[in-house]
Amino acid sequence: MTWLAKLNETYDNHTDYVGKFEKNRYDREYTLLPLSHTTQTAHIEIHLDEQGCFLRAKVVDKESGSTIIPCTEASASRTSAPVPYPLHDKLMYVAGDYGRYCSPISKYTPYEDYVEQLKEWSESSFSVPTLCSVYQYVHKGTLLADLINEKVLWLDGEGQLAEKWTPELAEAYGVEKPDIFKVIASGQNAAFVRFAVEVPGVPEARLWRRRDVQQSFIDFYNTKLLDTELCYVTGKQLPYADKHASRIRHSGDKSKLISANDSSGFTYRGRFGTSRNAAAVSYEVSQKAHNALKWLIEKQSFTIDGKVFVLWGTKSLEVPDPFADTDDLLDEEDRGEAEEGDGTHEMYARRVRLAISGYRHDQEDYHSDVIIMVLDAATPGRMSMTYYRDVEKEHFLQRIEEWHLSCCWLQPYRKNGRTLLLMGAPATRDIAFAAYGPRASDKVVKGLIERMLPCILDGAPVPRDIVRSVIARASSPVAMELWEWEKTLGIACALVNKTYRKEGLEVAVDKELDDRSYLFGQMLAVADVLERRQLGSEEKRATNAIRYMNVFAQRPMRTWTVIHGAIQPYLVKLGPKAGYYKKLMGDISTKMDPNDFSDQPLNGKYLLGYYSQRHELNNYKKIDSYIEDEKSETTED
Repeated sequence: MTWLAKLNETYDNHTDYVGKFEKNRYDREYTLLPLSHTTQTAHIEIHLDEQGCFLRAKVVDKESGSTIIPCTEASASRTSAPVPYPLHDKLMYVAGDYGRYCSPISKYTPYEDYVEQLKEWSESSFSVPTLCSVYQYVHKGTLLADLINEKVLWLDGEGQLAEKWTPELAEAYGVEKPDIFKVIASGQNAAFVRFAVEVPGVPEARLWRRRDVQQSFIDFYNTKLLDTELCYVTGKQLPYADKHASRIRHSGDKSKLISANDSSGFTYRGRFGTSRNAAAVSYEVSQKAHNALKWLIEKQSFTIDGKVFVLWGTKSLEVPDPFADTDDLLDEEDRGEAEEGDGTHEMYARRVRLAISGYRHDQEDYHSDVIIMVLDAATPGRMSMTYYRDVEKEHFLQRIEEWHLSCCWLQPYRKNGRTLLLMGAPATRDIAFAAYGPRASDKVVKGLIERMLPCILDGAPVPRDIVRSVIARASSPVAMELWEWEKTLGIACALVNKTYRKEGLEVAVDKELDDRSYLFGQMLAVADVLERRQLGSEEKRATNAIRYMNVFAQRPMRTWTVIHGAIQPYLVKLGPKAGYYKKLMGDISTKMDPNDFSDQPLNGKYLLGYYSQRHELNNYKKIDSYIEDEKSETTED
C-alpha cells in the first residue's frame, strides 16, 4: 500500500496542476486529471448552442484527440459489456438513431442507459446549464443523421455506415479519403464523440476543458458513493472502490494495477471470503493515486517495449534522472566549463557535486521522498510493478552523485557538429547498446536498464555478464564503425573503472601501476598510435594493433610478438621519433614481472591502459620534447 500512499501524497502536493494542460516531449497534451475523470481519444467534435441545437461538427486530428471525460467506476472499467460514460462517449451510446445506420446491439441498451444517466445528472442540484444543452440534443436522437449531413460520417451503398473507404465509394462521392478514416483504425461506428456548447460571453465552449462541468460531476457522483469501508491507506472509513482505473500507460491500455474481480478463480479465494478482506482502498485514494500516476507517466517517464520507467519526488517533481548520462545532468554553464577543462577527476567531481546540489531546495523539500517505479504488463488485463523504490531525497542524491563519480571516463559527445571528449558516466540505454549492439531488441534493452537500477541506487556492482559483454565488444573494433567503437570503448572503460574503483584509476596514465593487463594495454596503445601516425589521416585502414585487438586480449604474449614485428617498418620510417616509442615500450615492459609474459587472458584493465596511454600519446609535445633532449645530449657529446 506504500505506493498508493505516495501517489496520493503526490496528488495532494500538486493540486494546482489539476485541469492545467501541458505538452510532453512528444508534443502531446496532458494534465493531472480531476477525481472521477479519465482520458479518451476523441474522433468527432460536435458543437451545440444553448438550446441544444446542432451547429457544426468536425473530425478531430490525432494530435488533439486526447479528451478529459467524466467516468463512473463501472464505465472506467468497462470491457465487453456496454456501460456508458456520463457525457462524452462512442456513437453507440450517444446516437439515438444508431440502429438506423449500424447493426444494433440486441442484448443491450447502451443509448437508453446513457440518456437515463445524463438526465439524472443534468436534473440534479449539481447540474450546470451546458449539461442540459447536451441532454436536449442527444434526446432528439438525430446525432448520426446530423453527422452524415455534415459530411463527417459516410454511408456505403446500402445506407449503412461504411466500414472502410473503398475505391467505389471514392468514385461515388468524389472524395479521395475522408478525414474520419485517417484518424480511426476500425470502422466509423467505433468513433468517440465529444461535445462543446457555445454560450454567448463564455470564451470556453469545450466541455472537456470546463472546470465547472468537471466539478459538477465530482459533486454529483460523490452522492452515489454510499458503500464505505476502512481504507488501508488512510485508516479512515471512506467510500469503497470496488473497481480501479485502467488506461494507466496510455488511453488504449486495458491493464490494471489493482484488480480482484475473479470470484471464480484464485485471486483471493482460499484465504479470504471477499476481495475486501484482502485489502480495501477508498475511492478517493484510488482516483488520486491512479490519476497522479497517469500524469507522471505522461510528464516524465520513458517507455521501452511497453515497460514504463517513471521517477519523481513527492514534493518537488524534478529529480536527477538515474538513467541519463552526466552530460544531461550538467547545466549549460557546467557543460561549457567541461568543454574547456582538462578532464581531471577533481574538476569533474566538482562539476557533478555542483549539479547535484542544485536539486537540494528548501528545508521542507530536503526531507521529501523520491519514488522509482517500473511497470510492465504480461497480459492485456493485468499490470505488474516489476520494480519499486521509495528513498529519502538526500539519500537518492548521494547515490546519484556516487554513481557519476565512480562509473566515469572520457565519453565522446557530438555537439554543434563536432565531437568532444567529456568526462562522465554513460546513460543506461547506451550501456545496453554497448553490451549488445545498436540492434539489440527492446526486450533486451529494458531488461538491462532494470538490472542497472540497483547499481545506481544501491551502489551494487555492475553485473559481471554486462561488463564482460561490453569488454568483448570494445575488444572487437573491426566489427564496428569508428564512432561506434569509440563510444563503446569509453563506456567499457567507465564500467571497468567502477569495477576496480578501489584502485583509483584515472584517465591520466598511472606511472606506478604494475598490473599486467594495464601494462599490456599500454603497449598496445603505443603500437597503435605510432602506426596510425605513419599511415596518416587519409589512410582509413585499421592498424595492426586494432586488427589483432580481440585475439590480443585472449593471447597477449603471442599476439604482441606478431604486432611488434608488424610495426618494425613504421619504426624505421619514424626516424628520430622512433627512439621515443622504443624507450616508452621499454619502460612499460620493465615494470612487468617475467612471469607476466604469458598468454594468460587479460582482464578489462587492459582497456584502461590502452585508453590512457593512447590519450597521452595524442599530446605531441612530449615527443617533441624528447627529440630536443636527444639533440642536446648529442651536441654536448
